[in-house]
Amino acid sequence: MSELTAIEIKDLIKSYGPVQALRGVNLTVKKGELVGFLGPNGAGKTTTIRCLLGLIRPQAGTMRVFGLDPVKNSTAVRARIGYLPGELHLDGNQSVKGALQYFADLRRCNTDWKYVNQLTERLELHLDQRIKNLSKGNKQKVGIVQALMSKPDLLLLDEPTSGLDPLMQQEVYKLLHEAKAAGTTIFFSSHIISEVEAIAERLVIIRDGVIIEEAAPEQLVNMKLRRYRIRFRKAVPPVEVINLAGVTLIDQPNENEIILQIEGEVDQLIKTLASYPVSDLQSEHLSLEEVFLAYYQGAKGGKHNVG
Repeated sequence: MSELTAIEIKDLIKSYGPVQALRGVNLTVKKGELVGFLGPNGAGKTTTIRCLLGLIRPQAGTMRVFGLDPVKNSTAVRARIGYLPGELHLDGNQSVKGALQYFADLRRCNTDWKYVNQLTERLELHLDQRIKNLSKGNKQKVGIVQALMSKPDLLLLDEPTSGLDPLMQQEVYKLLHEAKAAGTTIFFSSHIISEVEAIAERLVIIRDGVIIEEAAPEQLVNMKLRRYRIRFRKAVPPVEVINLAGVTLIDQPNENEIILQIEGEVDQLIKTLASYPVSDLQSEHLSLEEVFLAYYQGAKGGKHNVG
């Protein structure tokens, strides 16, 4: 394993009874990288992260975190990791400060409370509030702070912005970029394409327990699918629109209306529609599951080029 490598996984296999969660995962993350781990729910993201932490043991394959085996050297590995689980369980009777002190005690390290205060202020989290009185979003903030507060060498984050409003999501993105600038390696899972695109410098895509893509965020444009409902002021045969590259006619409810699915950029669609009497245009982003079904149709377990 190279000294420049933070995470190295080879042929990782993990099953839960008859269910094979990981079917041979291979992955390398360099030190200082900010990598997004993208995939539909149930794809194997959380299982991979828990294996890296030594919380669960795989049936086969090897893992190294900073050159250490997370199963045999779990204490040494976890000492260098800040971890945010997908479901963080907190003692409802504790205050926010009490919960953070508890996590600090678990790590057995001196905590820079000035830094903790900076984090809680930026996330608008009050230290004296009781956990049981917090909203889901504020509980998520507690999880983010406890992951960052030790200034770890590696951050493993499972759906880090779940439950946060858009403004807080942007603040978390800033915190992650600042951690990366300070030398922290960041590996975070998400099922939200726009989130990975916003902050990751590299993305790894998992589906059905297998890594099927590795790409730069700008290549995600080819995975973007949108659905448009277009209404015209009068009946027109929009042949030009339907024949555009990347455009698929999904439905035509009536002679004045069409529903299209668009893959990639929409610039040419908008320019073409300008020559038609459009009365209304509605768009929606498809879920990641729908994107995967459309983009990888018939390629289960296979590999395609995102770009």
